[in-house]
Amino acid sequence: MKILHTADWHIGKQLHKHALTEELQFFFDWLLKTIQKEQIDLLLISGDIFDKANPSLDDRSLYFQFLKKLIAINIKVVVTGGNHDSIRYLDAPSEILEFLDIRVIGGARKNLQEELIEIRNKEDKLELIVAAVPFLRDKDIRNPETDDQFKNRAEAIRHGIEKHYTDLADIAKKKYPNTPVIAMGHLYAKGSIESESEREIHIGNQAAIESKIFDEVFKYVALGHIHRPQIIGKNPFIRYSGSPIPLSFSEKKDVKSIVIIECKNSKITEPEIHKVPIQREFVKLTGPLSHLKEKLNNYEHNFPLPSFIELECTEENFNALTLKEVDDMVSQMNNENEKFKILKHRVKFEEGGKDTSELFASGIQIEDLSPEEVFIKRIENEPIENRDEILEAFKELLEIAESESNL
Repeated sequence: MKILHTADWHIGKQLHKHALTEELQFFFDWLLKTIQKEQIDLLLISGDIFDKANPSLDDRSLYFQFLKKLIAINIKVVVTGGNHDSIRYLDAPSEILEFLDIRVIGGARKNLQEELIEIRNKEDKLELIVAAVPFLRDKDIRNPETDDQFKNRAEAIRHGIEKHYTDLADIAKKKYPNTPVIAMGHLYAKGSIESESEREIHIGNQAAIESKIFDEVFKYVALGHIHRPQIIGKNPFIRYSGSPIPLSFSEKKDVKSIVIIECKNSKITEPEIHKVPIQREFVKLTGPLSHLKEKLNNYEHNFPLPSFIELECTEENFNALTLKEVDDMVSQMNNENEKFKILKHRVKFEEGGKDTSELFASGIQIEDLSPEEVFIKRIENEPIENRDEILEAFKELLEIAESESNL
């Protein structure tokens, strides 16, 4: 049985107000061909199917159209929810999809047995068990009656995540002693390398779990949430597949990929990494205005989709006319060429003019900032004591608000 692991599609994601739908459509077409070429039997999608809890009609259509194509090639699918996904939305069609060999676990189940999914071959023989663990929210893993025994909230969260996987492992060992088990997860693992596009969860690094929480019964752990593909704890069988397309300029040099493993004679083979073809170049150009103009005028375009460009104009002395000249250049080049789109630009002066109005005049909008970045900017010049504690309290409140919006 051949298994393909992917995650973090983020359907509906916009990068500085530009939709990434075209990249995703290219990826889905390539993924479908790869599934057929490699004769994949089981597809695992480890969370963050959508970028927003309430996806648009077009985004929903993209998701279901792809599932429809999967049904046509007779492949089994397991989908788990991520921190961006709505539990209710993912789970709503789950009973119907189950009849089509697509199992969806949008949120943690009270009965853990429901998260253990039996995968049978064409002869209806049990081949594999998938511990389909979605993103675990506070309500899933914390117990007010026992939280007092932990030093802080982060420690209580780590304990709750570990207990969830340990309990699943115990059930699997008792009920399926001779069947290999694969675990899924959408979480932050200690030692993982982030990009700027991940939204902080579980108070960031403080609640990061370690690879040792995964019982040896789990022969492979298919993780989602971190967008850079990587292994955890130097164990090639515990890994993030990464997002299949760049979701921010910080990912412009990342090699996007999917993972293929095989269950053979009750053992999992060494993971194979398959690179996702690049469809669009992400470029950051820095320098004086004259240098940027030259670079843009001579830009060579080598990919199917127009490149996305981030500009940083650096000048020695403040000049308000430079701000307007940069804005005019960006508007003109975005309207007159098909090779690239300038998504983000800003002007930095070594001397003078560094107030908020300058930042917004040079192309930075509040929509481009994360809630945490806005909060940091708001308090950075305030005479506040215990700044770190206040920031952690803000993160905690933000997580609660996001969790509630995704129910």
